Amino acid sequence: MNDLKNKNPCIICVAITGSVPTKENNPNIPITVNEQIESTQEAFEAGASIVHCHVRNDDGSVSSDPIKFKNLQDGITKFCPGMIIQFSTGGRSGIGKERGHMLSSSPDMASLTVGSNNFPNRVYENSPELINWLSSEMLKYNITPEIEAFDLSHIFQASKLFKEFKLKGKPYIQFVMGVKNAMPVDRKVFEFYIETVKRLMPSANWCAAGIGKYQKIINEWSIELGGHTRTGMEDNIRISKNQLASSNAELVLLTKQICSAYERPVASWKEARKILNIPLKIDN
Repeated sequence: MNDLKNKNPCIICVAITGSVPTKENNPNIPITVNEQIESTQEAFEAGASIVHCHVRNDDGSVSSDPIKFKNLQDGITKFCPGMIIQFSTGGRSGIGKERGHMLSSSPDMASLTVGSNNFPNRVYENSPELINWLSSEMLKYNITPEIEAFDLSHIFQASKLFKEFKLKGKPYIQFVMGVKNAMPVDRKVFEFYIETVKRLMPSANWCAAGIGKYQKIINEWSIELGGHTRTGMEDNIRISKNQLASSNAELVLLTKQICSAYERPVASWKEARKILNIPLKIDN
């Protein structure tokens, strides 16, 4: 890729909480809605322009409560004006259609995994029926999907869904690498993913997420090769082997340093919305 292309603004997504990390793993992980709003505001001010949202019960257990999602959305909209809000429809926090009931709040984006794969101790099941229902809800509420690709087949399936108009908007494909029993972190595979997305969906943007110790290297590969990237305590609770992250903002700032090293400007929320073709909604 030429140097000019690599100077395009890099969108930083921050995944603030997820469904797995606990206060026992890192006391700085935000759990309650108020903690998440505060953490998101810090990450937004540090340079993140997308926030990837899960919700928890106050005891830290997983939840798919639409009311909690709406309260989180309202708080982020108030304290992080313009930030792109992305709800997770991931499988750890609910069963079946539970995973999509919060979409009625019409966030800017929602994650969508378009196939099944193995997780460390379970099968991450995404049936065609559920995928079609989640896709229809995203169409109904004018939500831009972010395709979470854990496997090569997910890229092909995403292309098919866009061609069949079951998904709309500018395709945004995220490669998730480093999950145990799923796609390992491999540079040749990473580059092949990029080539495949460009071949099947020429207008698509792409980003990537690395899990645990792989977060930094995936950030580096994404930024180096002209894509966008994801950081945050959902995926990684440390800044080094022996040091816990103090906040999501700290991980965002580390990602910004990588952008600087590769001479990539960091996208503002306005630039991110333009790149992804996501206008501000009237009620934002």
